[in-house]
Amino acid sequence: MMDTTLSLLGIAGAMTVGAMSPGPSFVMVARTAVASRSDGLAAALGMGAGGLVFAIAALAGLQAAFLAVPGLYLAIKGFGGAYLIYLGFRIWRGARQPLAMTQDADAPSTRRRGRGRRTFLLGLATQVSNPKTAVVYASIFAAFLPREVPLVLALAVPAVIFCIETGWYAIVALALSSAAPRSAYLRYKVWIDRAAGGVMGLLGLRLVWSAVRGN
Repeated sequence: MMDTTLSLLGIAGAMTVGAMSPGPSFVMVARTAVASRSDGLAAALGMGAGGLVFAIAALAGLQAAFLAVPGLYLAIKGFGGAYLIYLGFRIWRGARQPLAMTQDADAPSTRRRGRGRRTFLLGLATQVSNPKTAVVYASIFAAFLPREVPLVLALAVPAVIFCIETGWYAIVALALSSAAPRSAYLRYKVWIDRAAGGVMGLLGLRLVWSAVRGN
């Protein structure tokens, strides 16, 4: 039970950092929230649904692959670690790049109604269409999941990931639909992005080292 809890906490921590890293999903939710808080929350729910899809696919695919080709477990760790190091470097390097946002919050309210379903689907599509997300999920799962995943962990991981993805992007939507928090993020964007990039790079180094040691 302790190993299951530690695996779940490790995945939750890594996925939280991954969700907070800037990327297409963040930009989509941010731009939507600037126009409408309710649409931003609908997009956040779509991001959570996309994360759920990736979690289930990664769990099923990884377990089948590990059973068929045991050496693939270490190979995914090494490749995933190298990619996460690269991703962390890209995030760090792009910290000073401005975040492009559409300032259309003053549009008439009638144009911002009845778009929840469409925005949800747009958020879902944005999440599942990003191939980098699949690599990150596979890397994190390879790092923290045991070779034989117990049923309770297989059920808990997708639920936790859905809550993390939806919760983070809901915070983004609520924050960036208000003027003061939006300005604060933009003011400290360099440091926030560099922190996210640094943590992602350290996770990548952990994966590579684990693969080299063969465990």
